Amino acid sequence: MNPLLDFSGLPRFAEINNEHITPAVDELLTRNRALTEKLLADTTPPTWDNFVQPFEDAHEQLSRAWGQVGHLNMVMNSPELREVYNANLPKVTQYYAELSQNLALFQKYKAIRNSDSYANLSKAQKKVIENELRDFRLGGAELPEDQKARFMAIQEALSEQTSKFSDNLLDATNAYTCVIEDEKDISGIHADERQVAAEAAQEAGKNGWLFTLKAPSYGPLMQYADNRGLRERMYRSYTTRASELLAENSKIDWNNTPLMTEILKLRAEEARMLGFGNYAEFSLASKMADSPQQVGEFLLELAHRARPFAEQDLQELREFAAQQLGLNDLQAWDVTYAGEKLRQQRYAFSEQEVKQYFPEDAVLAGLFGLVETLFGLSIVQSSAPVWHETVRFFDIRDNKGLMVGQFYLDLYARASKRGGAWMDDAITRRRTAKGIQTPVAYLNCNFASPLGGKPALFTHDEVITLFHEFGHGLHHLLTEVEELGVSGISGVEWDAVELPSQFMENFCWEWDVLQGMTRHADTGAKLPRDLYDKMIAAKNFQSGLQMLRQIEFSLFDLRLHSDYDANGKQTVQQLLDEVRKEVTVLMPPAFNRFQNSFSHIFAGGYAAGYYSYKWAEVLSADAYSLFEDNGILDAATGEHFRREILAVGGSRDAMESFRAFRGREPQIDALLRHNGLVAA
Repeated sequence: MNPLLDFSGLPRFAEINNEHITPAVDELLTRNRALTEKLLADTTPPTWDNFVQPFEDAHEQLSRAWGQVGHLNMVMNSPELREVYNANLPKVTQYYAELSQNLALFQKYKAIRNSDSYANLSKAQKKVIENELRDFRLGGAELPEDQKARFMAIQEALSEQTSKFSDNLLDATNAYTCVIEDEKDISGIHADERQVAAEAAQEAGKNGWLFTLKAPSYGPLMQYADNRGLRERMYRSYTTRASELLAENSKIDWNNTPLMTEILKLRAEEARMLGFGNYAEFSLASKMADSPQQVGEFLLELAHRARPFAEQDLQELREFAAQQLGLNDLQAWDVTYAGEKLRQQRYAFSEQEVKQYFPEDAVLAGLFGLVETLFGLSIVQSSAPVWHETVRFFDIRDNKGLMVGQFYLDLYARASKRGGAWMDDAITRRRTAKGIQTPVAYLNCNFASPLGGKPALFTHDEVITLFHEFGHGLHHLLTEVEELGVSGISGVEWDAVELPSQFMENFCWEWDVLQGMTRHADTGAKLPRDLYDKMIAAKNFQSGLQMLRQIEFSLFDLRLHSDYDANGKQTVQQLLDEVRKEVTVLMPPAFNRFQNSFSHIFAGGYAAGYYSYKWAEVLSADAYSLFEDNGILDAATGEHFRREILAVGGSRDAMESFRAFRGREPQIDALLRHNGLVAA
């Protein structure tokens, strides 16, 4: 049997190969189209049981099978897999576009909404119906017939172009290597990073040390390399990935510039066809925020609050760089390096020193222990077929030993894996004829692998990243909702989906938590109090600059999808320059092509939604302040958070869930306080 068509349990990763993909996709699409015809031909009044349930059953199978293919494409990318993935992507996209435009299906959902039986549905079922009606409108169901073909063509073109954007970025990132043969050229870089670079060079048949543009290699080099020329070379290569500047020196065209223009044109056309003024309005129709204007005002208010702190951060950094490092003209490739030197001088510790206290096994034990304390759960290692030998699998059980959820943990960077960190759903909780289906999540990071038989060591930033993704995982896994469309993260407004993930980050700064998750790699000692105090003192180091950087990205995304005319004379670069002049205190060099690698908005789900990180940070900081009031390890508050935020998933509006937890509307104060952006 084709393993992609087996829905009896966990994905059969050990058996899936490229030859299974097309037959599985074709069979599921054929089955689903036949079911749609059958349901539409049925003249009995539609109900949840005779219409919605069979429809959801069929779509869950397609979603699970295609989800496994998409997951493998991100974590085990190869030319062969990419080819078959891209061959099937238009078919799947076309199918969903057909559905969303099917007026007869829309009428069936409307009939249920207007029937007497609607009153008897559960709150979650009603939310599914309401969301479906909204999504049909946003999917073009009400378009005149003569416009539907064009609307569908837009969906297909967008899926192809965004996939190509992602492929270009991955290829351009993977293609670049920098080999250093003289050891004096890598002074400042720490021993463990050198060892990784030496092993990479050896593997490539080169002498010396090999560096790449992947985060575990690029990040430490920019932070610690004394060689300014090397930093500039790496920065230039990193910030021109998938751009026309790279294309000039490349035999292969990985330039994302024309793709961005085409994607923006298509999105604008799609929005206009549905009666929206721009794509941002279309995007916000299913989010918490009311309008692009409201989001813009929110971002500019944050920028106004952060700017004095950012200006002070930059002035301090420039003075330090000039006086202590001899850098009288601080450049973009100096900022991380000089910032690290200033932080070490001011707080008398280095990231490298802290990293020795975060071996992987201690971090995971601490994370799992925290979740067990807050939510009354236990997390135990389990087994399942995996896609790579380094992937692990875990069960989450409640205090009665009953299975709540399961997750895969794929922590390390590799050439076949896209960059960044993310959570994705493998299986969603729902009630079936056999009972409750256990939810399963994928948790993916890009950390450096273990070396020399020792556990991997994580930077504190990487620990925060792990907690962040685990928060998303908890949102998916701890849901108690039984309807697929609003279970876990499904149906949660995009600008609220970061609440649990950002909430979890806060615990990485708590003494009581860190005591349970630190162990020195050599001595076995816990994190000492004096080093912790220095970390806390340094927590908001340059937080003004960091805040403005996030606002720059968010405002650029918002303007790109609301004010910008992709058919006009202004280029994407010129718009970004405009935004930078408005909010940035540290202008990047003219060659910086950040937008060409901004996959969140051009290849992810964040188009006109990047502001969500800051929007949800207000929610998460305010939610966490209740733990600060009651005790950060208070199990009763943990249970309250689980019940009102995590358990309800998307079955009610996010604002309703927030109010149920916090007892009031969200306030911005906690966010500013957590970031040190309040006057002392």
